[in-house]
Amino acid sequence: MKIIIVGAGEVGFHIASHLTLENKDVVVIDKDMDAIRRVSDNIDVQIVQGSGSSPESLLEAGIREAEIMLAVTNSDETNLVACLASDILSPSTKKLARIRDAAFDDYYTMFREKAPHIDTVINPEIEVVKTIGLLMSVPGAVDVAEFADGRVKLIGVRLDKNVSIIGIPLMDLSEKIKKRMPLITAVIRDDKLIIPRGTDKLYAGDLVYFISEDSSMMDTLSVFNIHTDPVRRVLIIGGGRIGFRLAGLLEDKSIHAKIIEKNHEKCMKLADRLNKTVILHGDGSDQGLLSEENIREMDVVVTLTNDEETNILASLLAKQMGAKKTITQISKFSYLPLMTAIGLDQVVSPRLSAINSILQHIRRGKVLSAISIKGEQAEVLEAVAMETSDIVKKPLKQVSMPEGCLVTGIIREGEFIMPSGDSLIKPGDRIIIFARRQAISKIEKILAVKLEFF
Repeated sequence: MKIIIVGAGEVGFHIASHLTLENKDVVVIDKDMDAIRRVSDNIDVQIVQGSGSSPESLLEAGIREAEIMLAVTNSDETNLVACLASDILSPSTKKLARIRDAAFDDYYTMFREKAPHIDTVINPEIEVVKTIGLLMSVPGAVDVAEFADGRVKLIGVRLDKNVSIIGIPLMDLSEKIKKRMPLITAVIRDDKLIIPRGTDKLYAGDLVYFISEDSSMMDTLSVFNIHTDPVRRVLIIGGGRIGFRLAGLLEDKSIHAKIIEKNHEKCMKLADRLNKTVILHGDGSDQGLLSEENIREMDVVVTLTNDEETNILASLLAKQMGAKKTITQISKFSYLPLMTAIGLDQVVSPRLSAINSILQHIRRGKVLSAISIKGEQAEVLEAVAMETSDIVKKPLKQVSMPEGCLVTGIIREGEFIMPSGDSLIKPGDRIIIFARRQAISKIEKILAVKLEFF
């Protein structure tokens, strides 16, 4: 599979790094020499220095042989023109574009049906607001992802030292707690990813990922000593585009929200565009202001300024002053591993949200969603089992699954099935697969439709 990436910024760099580890043929285009040098020094890919919106650069990169073109520069306009030029030069190449400006929100269908015929528009701001909404729906969770149109969730929780299941082999847990245990798909311990076996034990500080039906989620969370209350009051620090989108979502859900924004002009615009949200002009890291706004009564504080250091400090201050939960926006990937160490588990990243959206659309097979976990060490895929793929019509124990992979769920006609070795996957089933990054290319082959089908 040949993939051209236009834009060597954080998203382009990390997508290129991700794909080369899967032995994809990747070409990166960027006119910034420093960005190109960073890619060439760290990743084994072909590089083209030039504008990704230039037909000459696209031809040099091999657009006519490319299966996919990703336009992920920091300029919406450049991404749109890159897609238009690609559409003219190679109409069969699948085009994905990152577009962030809300002014384009109502035109995604037009972009798909007419020139530049963009197959998928990815708006990281919309995706990160969805992620924040999911984290609010499971207040005790560090990470949440949805599958099967929300009927099934992948949830990551940090184990407290008082949890009763600590130190007990997984195979004995159901009998010990007199309750059916959820399927634990992964454990993060000391920054390492573990796919647990029945003899493994859980320990305090572990980040545990498990699959749960939405209807039984609260009962499942109680196994991990997490008892959640509904979110009623939210404070948003930062009234930029993401803050505005989040406030709109909260208004739709009848959740009381306040926004603190330093820029007076932005405050005026927010007040004009939002109906129920309280807009406050001030500094979200001002202890006096937070105290005046009864920070202790806030169920969630979300820090969404354009400065990550401000977001980190404001979240730490809010926690110290008694906020029940904080969600911190971080863009720099180098900061993400540090967050747990300083006490900030709930972190969101527009760039990481964009990467997850992109991965979904470049996987072979009918993949409906793809979620990276633990710094992209692994993915959880939701896919449709096709008639001629190698995974159907035989028990799972007879399927040659690559090492580091686990089928964690089957959804058939709206019903969730916890898989066992004897489970039989039928054509049309939705399947949820956990896979280490090294095994992704092998999973793609299992999911893909065989050529003789055509």
